[in-house]
Amino acid sequence: MILLVDFGSQTAHLIGRRVRDLGVKVTIVEPEHALEQIKKLNPKGIIFSGGPASVFEKGAPTIDKKIYELGIPILGICYGWQLTAYLLHGSVKEGKKEYGPTTLKIQDFSDIFYGLPESTRVFESHGTTVYDLPIGFQSIASTGHVQYAAAKHSSKHIFGVQFHPEMYHTKHGRAILKNFLTRICTIGVHPKRLDVQAMIDEIREKVGDKRVMGAFSGGTDSAVAGALVARAIGNQFIPIYIDSGLMREGTIERIKNNFPDLLGMKVTIINARREFLSRLAGVTDPELKRKTIGRLYIELFEKEAKRYPDVQFLLQGTTYADFIQAKGKGKDRSAHIKSHHNVGGLPEKMKLQLLEPLRYYYTDQVRKIGLKLKLPKDVIYQQPFPGPGHAVRIVGEVTPSRLAQQVEADAIVVAELKKANWYHRVFQCWSVMTGTNSTGVKGDGRFYGEVVALRIVTSKDRMTADWVRIPYEILARISTRIVNEVPGVSRVVYDITTKPPATMEWE
Repeated sequence: MILLVDFGSQTAHLIGRRVRDLGVKVTIVEPEHALEQIKKLNPKGIIFSGGPASVFEKGAPTIDKKIYELGIPILGICYGWQLTAYLLHGSVKEGKKEYGPTTLKIQDFSDIFYGLPESTRVFESHGTTVYDLPIGFQSIASTGHVQYAAAKHSSKHIFGVQFHPEMYHTKHGRAILKNFLTRICTIGVHPKRLDVQAMIDEIREKVGDKRVMGAFSGGTDSAVAGALVARAIGNQFIPIYIDSGLMREGTIERIKNNFPDLLGMKVTIINARREFLSRLAGVTDPELKRKTIGRLYIELFEKEAKRYPDVQFLLQGTTYADFIQAKGKGKDRSAHIKSHHNVGGLPEKMKLQLLEPLRYYYTDQVRKIGLKLKLPKDVIYQQPFPGPGHAVRIVGEVTPSRLAQQVEADAIVVAELKKANWYHRVFQCWSVMTGTNSTGVKGDGRFYGEVVALRIVTSKDRMTADWVRIPYEILARISTRIVNEVPGVSRVVYDITTKPPATMEWE
């Protein structure tokens, strides 16, 4: 068993997932309870997660230094490594920031980097760096900006890495974690498989003889969640699609034509386009947008639930990537990034109890669940689409005219990537109405219109992402069509920022 100390990292749960995927049990604990739980559980190894704090700021989470004297192998990741160096009297300072991909140059291949090449791509996200090693430590890898990107204390089996091996875009991250488990902690690994039948049984047991109203969007997450519930409770499930007008072009047609067969029942469609645009009028703050949309969704579902007196649950396709970024500070130390309409927009008191069978799963796992359920591949591998839809892809106020512009621009992006056989080679593609105007020339006259940004990324679990190197000729066609066909647009730009430091969406 591995004990994972969570210092508030957005990817702490992802570390646990990577370890569990290798068939090793993980227990996640708060820093203040770490020593107590180590003595109680006697783990074979300890992992310290990253976190949003700096080790020397007031109130920064810490651990009892006695942990370092227990003889149990330790791997500190990002903040976990900085804290280790700080507590053991190394030097930690702000500066030498690294956000996104960088090249790790390895000097020592004897244990944690066993079998890796001399140079490998890793993902970093830090503004604080270890400048001087504690006594007994030696450097085992560096980057172009950070001398001690990885270090170890051989006799005490303590390792620290400044990058994030749990992130999908760290090329050999899984191998690094596996080396820590097998070569340092001497744990045998047995890759774990998803047990879909156990998920279905759990839903059936939890729901009992009550009914479930499903928040159904037609996207992968809600489709898989809906299929699980339909298999578990049959006609006790009431799938509902609220047509907000904020979804991608063609969504409502797919809901009507494809999903009755998939779920074994008709999807009730509620037209609420006017209500959403009315509520969003004058709203420019991204957080308020999400919460406004979330509240209206719940109001409409609770209104519909009055028609079914035995409805007790509201199904949502919330995944862990949605959930973790919507958590706030408090006992949970993870930083609040943005509210998710399923999470951050919920009222404190709800009449319906939430049912979220995918809450602790990631997009790639959700797709594997969909395959096990034998859902159509075009449903499983469709691009993720945010619950608040185009509202968070329109920077500033969502007006009828700007929404029409965004829907049309987004449709052009999708159509051109499909035409060039690139649509299924990327994780997500979309347009953004940036809210910024730029001067252009149309018909030999000055034209002052909005700038549209393109965002096309690769990812696996939505916790990290990289921009796609789309061929120039495809970008040129997209740009030409948007400027020519979408009213009020003067310019198109391409976003080449990774996540981190950016998020997927602009808002």
